[in-house]
Amino acid sequence: MSTAPVTRAAAPAPAPSGPAGVRLRRDRSQAPLALLLMVPAFVVVLGVVLYPLGRTLVLSFFDVTSSVQTELPFVGLRNYTTLLSNPDFWATLGRTAFFTVFSTALQLVVGLAVAQFLNQRIRGQWLFRSAVVFTWALPTIVNANMWRWILNSEYGLLNGVLTQLHLTSSYHDWIGGPHQALVVVALADSWKNTSLVAILLFAGLQTVPRELYEAASLDGAGPWRRFLSVTLPLLTPSIGVVLVLRTIEAFKVFDIIYVMTRGGPASGTTTIAFYTYLQAFSNQQFGLGSAVAYVTVACILVLCLIYMRVLNRSGGAPS
Repeated sequence: MSTAPVTRAAAPAPAPSGPAGVRLRRDRSQAPLALLLMVPAFVVVLGVVLYPLGRTLVLSFFDVTSSVQTELPFVGLRNYTTLLSNPDFWATLGRTAFFTVFSTALQLVVGLAVAQFLNQRIRGQWLFRSAVVFTWALPTIVNANMWRWILNSEYGLLNGVLTQLHLTSSYHDWIGGPHQALVVVALADSWKNTSLVAILLFAGLQTVPRELYEAASLDGAGPWRRFLSVTLPLLTPSIGVVLVLRTIEAFKVFDIIYVMTRGGPASGTTTIAFYTYLQAFSNQQFGLGSAVAYVTVACILVLCLIYMRVLNRSGGAPS
């Protein structure tokens, strides 16, 4: 006569006792208070971020031509199809892409050079590290007005210095041409934001062990080889963060263009954010402006995904 083995149900794990149990019970008792303290932050995020996002998405499917309009005709995807079939939109998107690539690349190159300098062990380095924050801390409106006065064609500082040094015989209108104005505005934007890039990259350089540089020097590697073999690979995560942040900011640039050029001359500096402003508030096409805003979000998302894929392939995606 065979007897089947008797299986016993596993006993539940005893509740932790001692300091661990006390800590667990205290955490559970404080959970309602923690949720209550999160309510103000959630309300602010809901009112400032989530509601405007949802409202803008809804408006993009309606024909809204007035801020006091009571009846909103539903038009489906007509705002999007109208936008994508408009040559002015594609021209604006091209200008925005140029501004983004030019300013981001310039800030990355110059910011990396500044970060390398700040990472050197020289006397008075604290002074240079403090001074580099100045341009970034300067308000964008102040920066834009400053450059607008410097580049003025009649009494600008740049023309005055060039004529005094006999480098030019006449004053130039630096923002008088469409293509030239876009480059000048990108330079003014880069002058302000390069310091932020330098600070972020400098923080990344601080994590690179100096023993690696010493080992590379013993192997006969020069400065350029040490940069390519040691600095650049270990700095890739920081570069990825910089690229994502600066691409987003450059793609939606508005304030410096509004102050310096108002989108001119001949729409030469009208970027996608300024185009959204014109459609929504100048032309009172709120539905179309909302569609432009969401197309902008889609473009930024695609750019960020491209960055992430490239960084993942290189093995340096930021965690």
